[in-house]
Amino acid sequence: MSSTKERLESQLQQEDALLRGHFRLSSGLHSDTYVQCARFLRRPDLAEPALAELATQIQAAGLQPDVVVGPAMGGVVVSYELARQLKVPAIFTERDDTGAMTLRRGFSIRPGERIIIAEDVVTTGKSTKEVAKVLEALGGKILAVASLIDRTNGEAELSFPTFALLPVTAATYAPDDCPLCRAGIPVVKPGSRPEKAFS
Repeated sequence: MSSTKERLESQLQQEDALLRGHFRLSSGLHSDTYVQCARFLRRPDLAEPALAELATQIQAAGLQPDVVVGPAMGGVVVSYELARQLKVPAIFTERDDTGAMTLRRGFSIRPGERIIIAEDVVTTGKSTKEVAKVLEALGGKILAVASLIDRTNGEAELSFPTFALLPVTAATYAPDDCPLCRAGIPVVKPGSRPEKAFS
């Protein structure tokens, strides 16, 4: 397992996907570290073996999903490739005009369907919990959350098993108590959630 972690970290760095600086995360928190998985996932030759390892972990745990669901945008590629490895369908949730997470594009969940939620990075678990709430309201059963990167530092308090290839420890700060802000370092928002989500 350590070799998998070391290989993935090296590949992230080589693809400029593991960034250091001053970032505003999708959660609204500030951090000195940001993982831009899109730069890694643009490489199918890297994504395929990484997600094969994740699929192996899930199968070793005896989990047999009916579908893999990823939140747009970060979870779309991850859910697709993980589902391909597990030989099940892949769908994704996205935000509607009000900003609420939902299923669109004719996607649906049947009551009792077993689901793995797939993410690129889990930080606070906020989007994961939003997706789980949507799916459970439709009668879905969440088996686990699977991600390339675990940035939770054990603080996400998710109520289902989690699988991740690489834990990344990073400092996070409330915007009004951020030493990077006090130092005058410009903040960058590299994620995809709309700016109004921070108000």
